[in-house]
Amino acid sequence: MPFADLSSFWNGVESFFSSLADVNWLALLLGLVFFGTYLSIRSRAYFNVLRAAYPGERFQWRRIWGAYVAAYGFNSVIPARGGDVIKLFLVKTSVPNSTYPAVASSFFVEAVFDATIAVPVLIFAFTQGVFPKPPDFSDLGAFDLSFFASHLQFTLFLITAVAILILVGFAVLSRRVKAFWARVKQGVTILFDRRRYVRQVWLVQFGGWLFRCAAFWMLLDAFGVGGSVRNVLLVLGVNAIASLLPFTPGGAGVQQALLLKVFAGTATSATVAAYSVGQQIAIAAFSLGLGFAALVFIFRFRSFKAVIAAGREHRAAEQARQADAPDEPAAPGPTAGRRAPRARA
Repeated sequence: MPFADLSSFWNGVESFFSSLADVNWLALLLGLVFFGTYLSIRSRAYFNVLRAAYPGERFQWRRIWGAYVAAYGFNSVIPARGGDVIKLFLVKTSVPNSTYPAVASSFFVEAVFDATIAVPVLIFAFTQGVFPKPPDFSDLGAFDLSFFASHLQFTLFLITAVAILILVGFAVLSRRVKAFWARVKQGVTILFDRRRYVRQVWLVQFGGWLFRCAAFWMLLDAFGVGGSVRNVLLVLGVNAIASLLPFTPGGAGVQQALLLKVFAGTATSATVAAYSVGQQIAIAAFSLGLGFAALVFIFRFRSFKAVIAAGREHRAAEQARQADAPDEPAAPGPTAGRRAPRARA
């Protein structure tokens, strides 16, 4: 994060601490309770995704919940979504006979709902006349957003390079590509049953999304910006854009720059700065504490570093075992054979 971004961030931190006396602590507490409920409901939807992928295995929702909140907590303080690595390992070891490709592809199922909600939210946000147009992103104070907006050729080159690297990776893995794709498909099994997906995933995630809206409403009230349907949708629009550039923890720089622009006519710049930093600090501290508690009491790890080390050892052992074993057949689909028992809630 460049010096300009650091200066803007620390100014926001200063505004946050100077306005602590004005914070509505009851609204802040309710906001965090609603946010925790949102994470729990999302984890239940993800549990249903895994049940569809592994109908013959028995695993507990509390372990999936623990993996989910631990990953979210880690992502709130580490850039580039490093918490997803923790989630991958914890879910893999919580679901018997699961594979890394299947678990990794199951993450995509959640993104389907996020896309269907983000599109109308962004349409609303950009029609309110307060969001900067994409070409104007380069004038904002956030380095990552400004850099990619002002260097479109490099951005296109980077996207193309990533796509080529993915294709090269598939070519290198061509010997096992059939089994690999079978496992990838297994992770998104529930998408092929549209009714079940809508009932057990989309609607469940929508219920969680409503609690997320309630959480931001309370946080807007807590820091004096003012909760309303319009303001909540604007915050969700900012979060949707920030999630596309995960180069800072929680997209901190992007969020702060956009919130200052979006709420310029709603509250004073000091109030908006205090809110932008305060809500991120509150959510990060809450989710990190919740995630650490899940690691200790559910998975018996004493630190996030220990989880990452265990994940690396487990992955190395998996690769060694696969190198010594012959090519495995494609994993059977959820409807193969007799009807399997359901996963334990």
